[in-house]
Amino acid sequence: MKRLVVITVGKTHSGKTTFARDLEKELYHSIVMDQDSHAEFINTYYKKLQPKDGPNTLKHAISKLIVQYTIEHTNHHLIICNSNRSRKGRSYLLEELFPPRSFTRILVHFDIPDNILEERIALSRRSKDIFRGNYSSFMDVLDNQREDSLKEDVIDPTKDEADFLYVIKDSKDTQTVIQKILHIAKSAGEYL
Repeated sequence: MKRLVVITVGKTHSGKTTFARDLEKELYHSIVMDQDSHAEFINTYYKKLQPKDGPNTLKHAISKLIVQYTIEHTNHHLIICNSNRSRKGRSYLLEELFPPRSFTRILVHFDIPDNILEERIALSRRSKDIFRGNYSSFMDVLDNQREDSLKEDVIDPTKDEADFLYVIKDSKDTQTVIQKILHIAKSAGEYL
């Protein structure tokens, strides 16, 4: 049986982490790989090793190690909880790390309007221990993501990228999408 890989796509405070944790509770033998957790760990224990500018290579190395370990040493499904807004980045995940011969690949796009994200950020109690560089607030993150949206490679996912694509436009949609993913697992012979 192929394992599932569920990859979230969306801006900050769109509900990706909550969705991933809720799915993990219901999907037997699954694990969430969340880069925010890795960033917080690095900032707490290894801040001196973190690059000041450019890609966060240390965080990416830790994430890649966890994914590789999970693939090689467990039978767990993977829930990749990051923004994953770049088509090139998604392509790397879907073709290199999670090839179709080994995984049923599911994209979950959180297409939440910016005004709702701003409201959520204003009420947020999330730890800011994940930040590095010029970020001091989640509003800074959202502003940067808005600017990134103008780049050619930062595009919404399309049906041709993975085996399944689900779009969440409202938090009420999350349980429906979780049930669809559980149905895919069940159809593949996975026990829930």
